[in-house]
Amino acid sequence: MRQMRDANPLWPPSFSAAIFDFDDTLALTHDLWRQVDIAFLASRGVRYTPDVGRILTTLGFVGGARWCIERYGLKDSVEEICEEWTSMGRALYATRVHLRPGAEEYLAALRNAGVPIALATTNDPEVLAAMRANVDAYSLFDAVVCAGEVGCGKDRPDIYLEAAQRISAQPQDCMVFEDLLQGVCSARHAGMHTCAVLSDNPLQNEREVAKAADCAISSWRDALGDGK
Repeated sequence: MRQMRDANPLWPPSFSAAIFDFDDTLALTHDLWRQVDIAFLASRGVRYTPDVGRILTTLGFVGGARWCIERYGLKDSVEEICEEWTSMGRALYATRVHLRPGAEEYLAALRNAGVPIALATTNDPEVLAAMRANVDAYSLFDAVVCAGEVGCGKDRPDIYLEAAQRISAQPQDCMVFEDLLQGVCSARHAGMHTCAVLSDNPLQNEREVAKAADCAISSWRDALGDGK
């Protein structure tokens, strides 16, 4: 795929459809999920490590629950773990999640330019709904796809392909905005353009994810460029 390093491909948009991750891409939430992971594992006598956080972020709720059961020999069912994570996530998202500066403006600019936009997230629909007072994801996007709907995490391209289908876009016409290296690689494998979104998340290797993508931004103000 052509590397788009010579100019700002994000505004005016060099693509006809866009797919966005949510956590740490549009909103900085890594500390919230770190709290969830620490509390969940501690209640089962397991010590949290950054590697665990990286794995769970990629797998999503169902895949992450299966991984925890296998890795730690937990007696919980997948459903019980997902319900516990959803409950903790809802409580935190209800009051503590806000979009990163410039993110809503960029989303609105794309829609005003006639570019359909979709959300592709490993998060849970109930958690997303809990933050509606501050961030209404279901009104910001033309389509919302959660990993649970496609049955796998972002280590595979299924969620991006489903998102593209829901906004009637071909993969090669899409720009995917992601903070996860695995997500960037999966989207590129699907034939999509990619923009790495740097997030100040200590679990993110900024150099690695930026190198893997077609372009990179550290702020949503960068997406619109100096002219907006």
